[in-house]
Amino acid sequence: MTTSQPSADLRKIVHVDMDAFYASVEQRDSPELRGKPLAVGGAAARGVVAAASYEARAFGVRSAMPSVTAKRKCPELIFVPPRFEVYRAVSAQIREVFAEHTDLIEPLSLDEAYLDVTRNRLGITSATAIAQMIRAKILLVTGLTASAGISYNKFLAKMASDQNKPNGQFVITPELGPTFVEALPVKKFHGVGPATAAKMQGLGIETGADLKERSLPFLQQHFGKSGLWYYRIARAIDQRAVEPDRPRKSAGAEDTFADDIFDFDAALVELEVLVAKVWRHCEDKGIRGRTVTLKVKFADFQQITRSRTAEAPIELADFKGLAADLLRGLFPVQKGIRLLGITLSSLSDASPIGQRQLQFEL
Repeated sequence: MTTSQPSADLRKIVHVDMDAFYASVEQRDSPELRGKPLAVGGAAARGVVAAASYEARAFGVRSAMPSVTAKRKCPELIFVPPRFEVYRAVSAQIREVFAEHTDLIEPLSLDEAYLDVTRNRLGITSATAIAQMIRAKILLVTGLTASAGISYNKFLAKMASDQNKPNGQFVITPELGPTFVEALPVKKFHGVGPATAAKMQGLGIETGADLKERSLPFLQQHFGKSGLWYYRIARAIDQRAVEPDRPRKSAGAEDTFADDIFDFDAALVELEVLVAKVWRHCEDKGIRGRTVTLKVKFADFQQITRSRTAEAPIELADFKGLAADLLRGLFPVQKGIRLLGITLSSLSDASPIGQRQLQFEL
């Protein structure tokens, strides 16, 4: 039996998000780590946390945090090197559970995905019941817990999955959707980063209700192309369909700084955090790239990019080196750096030709 995409106003969307996935896999496989603050990543001076257990999160340790900062926040923190081949294998098991219910699966990373279960394989009318079945089966098969959000569009399903973490689920019905968004602080909106949240707050926009009060021309004036998106989600409107096996042309990350950066070493530290974020995504997806692009926005909002393309897909050490070389070429700077971004493109499957059937991941 196959499934097809229903009309936008009838969708039943489930967002499944594994609980502290990498760290939970390590605690599952090493019982002596259970109940202890754990970080997956490198403990070296320039290491970055790839994932943190809930015990570590209680101390303020978060993914993408420099390891030295994490250790300062939690002196008892245990670092474990990542095992991406194991995470991909577990993700494949999770994807099989999803496929028991629907063909409409949009992976976001190894540990989360959107599912459209409006028309599902078992003919179950309740998306809430399907989410419960999926979470129970994941626990049975993998020994790991998952949380889920259930709603009528992707934005709300994503927001709902954070409400009862870990090992819980939350439903936002069409009747509750607008009210839920109005009460939510904009800094908690999926897709609204710290810099955008700060800009919104500077404009007097603290909550979804504040955002809803602003006109479309106002939002487009202050946020450009994103203005229409903010206008819609403030009204709990998201017409995006679940897109199975959506191709990615590039993987990137960027950050806007509270204080302008003038020093190369300080800029490099920030850049390496971004490189780690992008590399984690590539490891999640089992992909590699050949083109590295550095984006820089200066204090006067002048924006430049610098790129370099390798002959073959690069590994992490090359990625770090090329990114650092591109950054080094800009120094000394005459004006402060407001934003840094790094993108890896010309993407391809990381697996050897004969092993590409292994790209069965969440």
